[in-house]
Amino acid sequence: MTQFFLIYMIIQKGMHISFYAWYEMKVLILAAGKGKRLGSELTQIPKVLRKACGRPLLAYVLDTVSFAEAKDITIIVGYQKEKVMEAFQGYDFAFQEEQKGTGHAVMCAEKNLEGYDGDVLVVCGDMPLIQKSSVERLIKRHKKDGNACTLLTFTAKGEVPPFGRIIRDKDGRFLGIVEHKDATEEQRKIRELNVGIYVFNCKELFKALKKITASKETNELYLTDVPMIMFGEGLKIDGFTDGDEDDFKGVNTEDDLRIVEEIINKQKNK
Repeated sequence: MTQFFLIYMIIQKGMHISFYAWYEMKVLILAAGKGKRLGSELTQIPKVLRKACGRPLLAYVLDTVSFAEAKDITIIVGYQKEKVMEAFQGYDFAFQEEQKGTGHAVMCAEKNLEGYDGDVLVVCGDMPLIQKSSVERLIKRHKKDGNACTLLTFTAKGEVPPFGRIIRDKDGRFLGIVEHKDATEEQRKIRELNVGIYVFNCKELFKALKKITASKETNELYLTDVPMIMFGEGLKIDGFTDGDEDDFKGVNTEDDLRIVEEIINKQKNK
């Protein structure tokens, strides 16, 4: 049965089909971080298990990607990994024994995705406010445009946080990402910012990861280098802007956690 005929039958019979049925993909969740600034060494609680309004941060992220089946979601764990695995049974896990950056974390999941030739969504396990609808629209745009990589971006309305800037040419075509610390004064005026959520063609992702080099400052391997490598090789890369600024708040400190809880409570009371 062709896909066209299947669509026709669904329309005719009023059958329900999920988002995931049409946009099947793998999901990687970066959840290996210790959370030093959250006092993890004192509490012995990994960052993604810290609770916001009574639920672990990672639980919110799993809600966001719940369009995927558990078997297609790989959680990359490291610090106190046994606790994370115990709390979230039924998922696939990859191990980042030594935390050497986001690029290195994704490398640790290569065997989990061996033989897979589709797309993979990469999200952070410490961003509990991400909207499922934004991620679904990102995936749709990625599929529609036939990109090798599509980044989720947002437009800062007030004070611009220290996120990577999306560089475009005068016609709006993607040219690259410049990290805040490396940006010129002019580039820091750019308001389209990199969120840190990506959809990649899986094979192209792991090809590019083999070409990234460690940061001179931290000796870590960063996932943000991958779109630039792909772009340099002539692959189709773009950013897709969606969501509100609050949606992309990560939790790195106790203050961040407090702010996130305030936003969750406001959303509950709407």
